[in-house]
Amino acid sequence: MKYFFYIFLLVLLLCQNNFLNAQPYNDGASHSFLKKNNIDSSSYLMVDSIIITGNKKTKSYIIINEMQFKAGDSLQAGKLYQNLEAAKLQIYNTTLFTDVQVNARLLDAFHVLILIDVKEKWYIYPTPQFKLIDRNFNDWIKTYHASLSRVNYGAKFAHYNLSGRNDKLRIYLQNGYSRNISFSYSSTASNPALNQGFSIGAGYTQNREIPYKTGYNNKLMLYKIEDHFVKNSFEAEISYNHRNGLFKQHSFSIQYQHQSVADSIVTNVYNPGYFGNGKPSAGFTDISYYYQYIRTNNNSYPLTGKIFNILFLKRGFGLTGGINMFSTDINFNNYFAHSHQWYSSIELSSNVKLPFNQAYINQQAFGYKDFYLRGMEYYVIDGVAALLAKYSLRKKIVSFKVPVPFHIKILPSIPFNIYAKTYADAGYCYNKTQYNSQFNNRLLYSGGLGLDILSLYDFSFRIEYSINQLGENGLFLHVKGSF
Repeated sequence: MKYFFYIFLLVLLLCQNNFLNAQPYNDGASHSFLKKNNIDSSSYLMVDSIIITGNKKTKSYIIINEMQFKAGDSLQAGKLYQNLEAAKLQIYNTTLFTDVQVNARLLDAFHVLILIDVKEKWYIYPTPQFKLIDRNFNDWIKTYHASLSRVNYGAKFAHYNLSGRNDKLRIYLQNGYSRNISFSYSSTASNPALNQGFSIGAGYTQNREIPYKTGYNNKLMLYKIEDHFVKNSFEAEISYNHRNGLFKQHSFSIQYQHQSVADSIVTNVYNPGYFGNGKPSAGFTDISYYYQYIRTNNNSYPLTGKIFNILFLKRGFGLTGGINMFSTDINFNNYFAHSHQWYSSIELSSNVKLPFNQAYINQQAFGYKDFYLRGMEYYVIDGVAALLAKYSLRKKIVSFKVPVPFHIKILPSIPFNIYAKTYADAGYCYNKTQYNSQFNNRLLYSGGLGLDILSLYDFSFRIEYSINQLGENGLFLHVKGSF
């Protein structure tokens, strides 16, 4: 199995080398435009004005704020369409629109008019909710045989452009295997300069089942009492955001949580170190700073560009013991475009928690949210220090649109883009000896083949056939959507 992985990784790297030279920006449209109008590519054109159409809800100044140039600026003629394409991508990445078109109209030899046409999304979603309580879709199917008793149901109200300033309101009401009532509001442009924002949120949750420990086999050990809630949680958060230019953002947050569990959980029979204090409840404050740089062609499914983010979090006001923790998360992703619609990516992630002696609820590492090795979705690997590297090679194989049967102006058709891919992952997770499992403190690796299906509103459906270092293989499904 070890040699399979090394051979597999070598094949990927050789494929990368075959397409090593990324394709430069195709500025043929720009040259054609200049030649047709007899304009020297080294000359400059002043942006006379910017006209926006199609935005019934979104404020025009929110769209203009996403552009790297404004009315009155001068653009080098030879890079005109490169600037227009960059503006188009940046406006699309607000996630407010299904389609964005940015074009130029020459007024004379020295002035140009910029025309922007957008198609707005549906912004209001009063939708029924069907949410799994398990970590992922695969675990729900294999471990619990897709049992409908292990789901939450209810309603969600979401408005993704409440005032037309790209602000979002979400309200959740859920019942079923667990209960949840929560709300959040976020605004990215709350000041006149449109570079500062804030968010607030609060929620209350009751769970009938919770993991109280992770076994040596890296499976969650669950505690539940029939027809009783064994955990109650309350949380409230407020944050301040500052946007530095188009691609950089700083966030400062403070969150308070109070969690209580059944008394039995913190006994020696189960896990006295659940909260790190031997008590069945804990109230604690998280203070965090988050920096993000993101410059990609599509923030939901990047094919080109870079993403870098770093999170510093201090939990509790003490230095050691109980729930106290200082953690650092760092992520760097680089996406490359090659010839003939081939694309590759390298994603690197790390997490460190100090001190190394941590309460159980602070030890989550591989297996939660998007921090996992493909092919190891059924496992949970706790730890206080973790590294993860992912390599993917993609090829776009088909793109088409399916007309909507009934004439809907805002949604005339549903687009589909399908990519074939191959990938290899490697990771390492450290934990102290008393918490050791079969996958701690050793190199982990996996690889596989798959299809990514992208559709409306940045919805993605991933089908992956993976094999890991144990020789285990299988089909894994992942669904992600912006609504």
